[in-house]
Amino acid sequence: MLGAGTLAQGAAAVLIHGPAFLIPALVQREGLTLAQAGVVAAAPTVGVMLALVAWGALADRRGERLVLLLGVGAATALGALALLARGPVALSAALFVAGAAAACTNSASGRVVVGWFPPHRRGLAMGIRQMAQPAGVGVAAVSMAVLADRVSIAAALLVPVVACAVAWVAVALVVLDPPRPERTAATAGSLGNPYRADGYLARIHAASVLLVVPQFVVWTFALVWLVQDRGWSPAAAGSLVAATQVLGALGRIGAGQLSDVVASRMRPLRWVSVAGAVVMGVLALTAGLDLGVSVLVLVLAAVVTVAPNGLAFTGVAERAGPFWSGRALGLQNTAQYATASAVPPLAGLAVTQGGFGLTFALAAVFPMLAIALVPVRQEQRLS
Repeated sequence: MLGAGTLAQGAAAVLIHGPAFLIPALVQREGLTLAQAGVVAAAPTVGVMLALVAWGALADRRGERLVLLLGVGAATALGALALLARGPVALSAALFVAGAAAACTNSASGRVVVGWFPPHRRGLAMGIRQMAQPAGVGVAAVSMAVLADRVSIAAALLVPVVACAVAWVAVALVVLDPPRPERTAATAGSLGNPYRADGYLARIHAASVLLVVPQFVVWTFALVWLVQDRGWSPAAAGSLVAATQVLGALGRIGAGQLSDVVASRMRPLRWVSVAGAVVMGVLALTAGLDLGVSVLVLVLAAVVTVAPNGLAFTGVAERAGPFWSGRALGLQNTAQYATASAVPPLAGLAVTQGGFGLTFALAAVFPMLAIALVPVRQEQRLS
């Protein structure tokens, strides 16, 4: 279950985040500005944002297996449409609908893990599942960037189509809905809206929104920065970005295991918020001064900025319960993707106006604000 869910999430990540690695080719071959190319890169995340809650509600009602089969199958078919797209408008539209289909994996695969693993193993399991996102970005970086540079944009877009097709087969063969109580036997409290009880979930959502900004700044513009400012080739830059995503995936596993050991999701979430603010500040300083060590700091930033996701995701699912976790996880990711969709064009504009150093400095402000929002004192003891 964990392997199939992770594969589905990883394939979706290739489709959703892979277009960011088309930016150099879109600028050089298609003549787009950096901000315009950022809009194309953001198109699938906009589609994800608009579909997340609907997929989560369907998972709450009809189960995870059905949602994954429908969504991943549709993502495969719709992703293939992008291969035929001509021009940035058509390409953006195709990536938008494909992203909306791929959004099914966020809630459904997360519910599979939460449903099949007990609390004392859930942090590690969810960390493994959450590593799918940086791993998918790594696959996209090492493959799509090179194919777009050496072959064509259409050839690069074939990568997520194949990944989604393989994931659909794995889901069909392996995934079963986790056990949960019947609605008729559930208590009124478990069926009730968890958002009415307190502000715990809302605070996690707000902190996660702030923490996603530096993550997507690094993900979207690491390749561009290495090529434009550091003089790297697209292949070499893509390889480094891929390596940082592997390290980021391991970091998510480590964060999940740490949360199991300390029996808390929120304390580690606050710790990585502090680390994110520090490392982005150092990256801004070293990049602004054009120091060679800035590349190493970028690697560290790529690891630290992705660590919070699994902790927040697990905390939301545990507090929301089996009858609300699909919608709660949908809201969690909707807020994140709404922010993520705005990051590429706005950060692209910031880079154009003030350079990468200033952009990284602005990104460091957001995890600083998130530190106070993490609801450590409101967290319930894990059992």
